[in-house]
Amino acid sequence: MSQQQLQQLSQELQEIDEQIGALEENVEAIQQQKTETDEAIEALETLETDSTVQVPIGGGAYLRANVQDIDEVIVELGADYAAEFEQDGAVDALESKKANLDDRIDEVNSEIAELESESAELEQQAQQMQQQAMQQQMQQMGGEGQGPGQ
Repeated sequence: MSQQQLQQLSQELQEIDEQIGALEENVEAIQQQKTETDEAIEALETLETDSTVQVPIGGGAYLRANVQDIDEVIVELGADYAAEFEQDGAVDALESKKANLDDRIDEVNSEIAELESESAELEQQAQQMQQQAMQQQMQQMGGEGQGPGQ
């Protein structure tokens, strides 16, 4: 087993670690979307027509507004599409969205688990290669200094 093979394994392990990091960031982003969806569901379940709300307008600024009709809720569906729902329909649409986010989290976590398994296998191979190299060095050192009559 050569030093070059160990370097190649090390590089593969580093690439897997980077992929895992990117996927973990993806899970965090999806978790954030899920939290925002939960907050929207909670708001829809507690708000009523004529409720006063603070509406974000960007840049950390908000306006106070009155809800004119709680049964006119526009929900993003994805792929730049949105639809108008009554209050209960909007909650159902958001619950469905949340279920899809949960499914995506599960998929990404499965990808992470596969990469972690692959990483563990590569680490084990690297350790075995290092042990074999050390054994070969020990054998070479043990064989030196002994003559035929010793």
